[in-house]
Amino acid sequence: MSIENQIRAFAGSFILLSLMLAHYHSVNWLWFTAFVGANLLQSSFTHFCPLEKILLKIQKTR
Repeated sequence: MSIENQIRAFAGSFILLSLMLAHYHSVNWLWFTAFVGANLLQSSFTHFCPLEKILLKIQKTR
């Protein structure tokens, strides 16, 4: 799986998880959803994604 697809999978999973937590636990989990969305938006403009750096580092150690 490419790095780009891994990032999309992580982001989608985190958004779905935080929505589930907001529904069953506390509405404050929606702040985490907003953080993930904001990070996705800024990375589309700046081409900087912290998760990409982490995944590349993990890939190099294999």
